[in-house]
Amino acid sequence: MQDPVYPSQPPVPPPPPSYGNYAYPPPPPPEPRRRRSGAFWAMVIGGSVVAIVAVLGLLTWLAVKSVSSDGDSSSALSGGKQIGVIEVSGVLLDADKLGEQLRKFGDDDDVKAIVLHINSPGGGAAVSQELYNEVLRIRQEKHKKIVASIETVGASGAYYIASACDKIYANDASVVGSIGVIMEWTNYGDLLRWAKLKPVVLHAGELKDAGDPTRDLTPREQQYFQGLIDNMYGQFIHDVAHGRNVADDRIKPLATGQVWTGQQAKGLGLIDKEGGFRIALIDTARSVGITGEPSVKRPPKKKLGLLAALSGTDTDDLSRAPEAGMLRILSAIGTSAGAPLATDSLNQSPGFYFLWK
Repeated sequence: MQDPVYPSQPPVPPPPPSYGNYAYPPPPPPEPRRRRSGAFWAMVIGGSVVAIVAVLGLLTWLAVKSVSSDGDSSSALSGGKQIGVIEVSGVLLDADKLGEQLRKFGDDDDVKAIVLHINSPGGGAAVSQELYNEVLRIRQEKHKKIVASIETVGASGAYYIASACDKIYANDASVVGSIGVIMEWTNYGDLLRWAKLKPVVLHAGELKDAGDPTRDLTPREQQYFQGLIDNMYGQFIHDVAHGRNVADDRIKPLATGQVWTGQQAKGLGLIDKEGGFRIALIDTARSVGITGEPSVKRPPKKKLGLLAALSGTDTDDLSRAPEAGMLRILSAIGTSAGAPLATDSLNQSPGFYFLWK
């Protein structure tokens, strides 16, 4: 008799693994940290040294190139005969920098003559006059030739300075002249009234606050300022006539404040020769006995700090930034109130200018 057949039973699964108090297996232990070999650190340090040396070498090369491009090459290479070139550009508001450059070239025995490369509409009356007198002093005391070369604009105060030179060159299409005086400021009284601000001024003397930019001029003040302008105008005419070796009456008809092209100015006797900077440079070199290609010496450029070099901004401009920002805010207020405002006029007293506008 056969045994009965029973259905097979599924195998009993093994009990789940036990992880203690955790539902999941714990993470594997971290692999031991690999220690960097000495060769690795040698490569890092060596690479850093190479990079630093490369940067220092680049900075040195740039410095040498900057010095050589400024024209401060050794006078031995040029036989001690050089032409000093000074840039007279932009609105002239400070005579210190240009005056110092003139004095240095005047005292430099290797500099046989000076060319003022002019591209300026003029500037402050006193600034222009101071540079005019400095040019005359160097010519007379140092017996050194100084020539003006007008590039695009040589007007008003810039022409005032040029008239003190031995000779004036100008391109045919240059703008020359503008012999006259201008006085200006911005009256922002309407803006203050709009902002409900009231200026308070205490003074002794009828004309002490003449030119107050918060109010209109009185007839007495207009007469007072016109007298100052007329006096400076007469000085301008006389000094230009003296520099050009002509009588005052020869210049006065031309002192209308207008400008002429270089071509027109030659016929009027305001310049001596038509031609650009290159012609002025070669002619000047030949006149002082320099043959061949003249060696040019320029004043060294102003050294910039790291921040200024990276940003392309002069540090002086950075220091004035807070004030400029406030003036821009006031300008925006004035514009929104229908009173456009010149931001550089809020903090200025009335000024007298030999300036072409």
